[in-house]
Amino acid sequence: MHMDYVQLTIPFEGALRSDEMSDRGGKFQDVTMTAAPTANYGEVFTRRWIVEAILDLVGYTADKPLYEQRLVEPSIGSGAFLIPAVERLIASAHRDGVPLHRLAGAIRGFDIQPEHVEGCRTQVAAVLEREGCSEASHLANTWISRADFLHGPREQNADYVVGNPPYIRTENLDAESDADYRKRWPTMRGRADIYVGFYERGLSLLKPRGRLGFICADRWMRNQYGKALREFVTDGFAVEHVWTMHDVDAFETEVSAYPAITVLSHNVQGKVVVADAGADFAEASARELVTWSLRQDYSSAKGVGFSAHRLQSWFDGRDYWPTGDPARLRLVDFLAKNFRPLSDPATGTRVSIGVASGADSDYVVTDRSIVESDRLLPMSMVRDLQSGKFRWSGHYLVNPWGPDGRLVALDDYPALSRYLSNRPAIRRRYVARKNPNTWYRTIDRVDPTLVDRPKLLLQDMRTTINPVLEPGGYYPHHNLYYIVSDEWDLEVLGGLLLSEIAQAYIEAFCVKMRGGTLRFQAQYLKRVPVPNMSDFCPEVEAALRDAFRARDVEGATIAACRAYGISAAGLTPTFDLKDSA
Repeated sequence: MHMDYVQLTIPFEGALRSDEMSDRGGKFQDVTMTAAPTANYGEVFTRRWIVEAILDLVGYTADKPLYEQRLVEPSIGSGAFLIPAVERLIASAHRDGVPLHRLAGAIRGFDIQPEHVEGCRTQVAAVLEREGCSEASHLANTWISRADFLHGPREQNADYVVGNPPYIRTENLDAESDADYRKRWPTMRGRADIYVGFYERGLSLLKPRGRLGFICADRWMRNQYGKALREFVTDGFAVEHVWTMHDVDAFETEVSAYPAITVLSHNVQGKVVVADAGADFAEASARELVTWSLRQDYSSAKGVGFSAHRLQSWFDGRDYWPTGDPARLRLVDFLAKNFRPLSDPATGTRVSIGVASGADSDYVVTDRSIVESDRLLPMSMVRDLQSGKFRWSGHYLVNPWGPDGRLVALDDYPALSRYLSNRPAIRRRYVARKNPNTWYRTIDRVDPTLVDRPKLLLQDMRTTINPVLEPGGYYPHHNLYYIVSDEWDLEVLGGLLLSEIAQAYIEAFCVKMRGGTLRFQAQYLKRVPVPNMSDFCPEVEAALRDAFRARDVEGATIAACRAYGISAAGLTPTFDLKDSA
């Protein structure tokens, strides 16, 4: 079965199916996605100067005999990559006196939308005709096919694979297509996006020393569903360039796609150019960065809207791939190799997220008279953390869960039954439609053992990490992550997490939204390396606790450096520190 790739902006939550998204309220961010066929084909086209930069990085330049090589474009769309590639191919042929009719094997472009195929054939034929090619239509038809790129074979016949692959969450595919793609391209695991399959097949096409250059969302580098693809890359290919471009105006229409330019090669791993481009990054900056990237004679560079560094090697595919300058990446490597992750059964330390109701306007209340008193659960909210101290704002969860962790019987609670029955939005939720007999449940269960435990609470979206101690008695809202531990003094742990070391570690892995807002999600918080508290000297323990109570980030950072032994390891963090001796 063929699926039409359609790019548009829709709400995104990585752990949910699409029809559950509206149930979870404020946990979403906007991400450019691709959905199943609709009447509105909201394609997102790549700017010409971005395309030119990618073609330069993969080495598809007119000073080479491109007529002897093959370029593949997996999803041609409007021809954003295809037309510049054709122009470079023609220039290469003219330079060496090669007749254009001999270029039949030089390009292969694919798309499954007939209007894209016909539109690109027309554009390509026009370019060839301007250059005097008598077989323009024949070449255009040979180069461009209406076909599903993911249905092609594994064969090494390409020197270059370039493009902007489509984004489709696998839950938006029909069951037949989903099963077929996963069977063909086993890196598409879990809740993967279809672009993962495009990476796998694109890499599988590469001849030895061939290169793939994509502009694509970079989530696969730093989430669980990308693990198989990361392993596939590091086991058989080399990472050459990673340009993070979250704030760059890279597309013809404004979208929130969190893109990166990634260049991978069928080669042994060598040095890697890592660049971070901001909102001021534009065409001139891209040319400057390409020139520096290809020169190999400097380890770092800065220009308008970007900073770049050349790393000596790359990371293991089993782990998330961090971003940042060499000092930060060296720090990340040291911490990961020498300390255990925060989430650790050995210390009884757990990181999780608060309860999602699917209808906060009905379940989260301040009026204590609407239901029975024991059906009101004091709830911690984002606003309770803003001062750095926990200050309860008086919100409650209308709680349908009993002390045994099971739903209460509505017949036993007439006020609760009356209240929930008169809230139509509750019955409209996906979770209620899916389970009519338990329509009044919240999306997540309430864990009754969690309420009275002291917790460190962290807001999901902030520019800086802000752990706050909740002493017990409250249940966290779904916009909060919480940490509980059997072993840690939570104020000491809070001091570690308040430090710029924890901030630097999380920044290296987590999603950074426009404006510099970070996603402090459980998948990243769980991995923060921490020392054993039993190894702390009393002075360090006291310093971390005092810094946490005072919200003293600098003091927490100095104490954390001593706790991690960073000075003894000869590492320089990515921020300035006073002498901690």
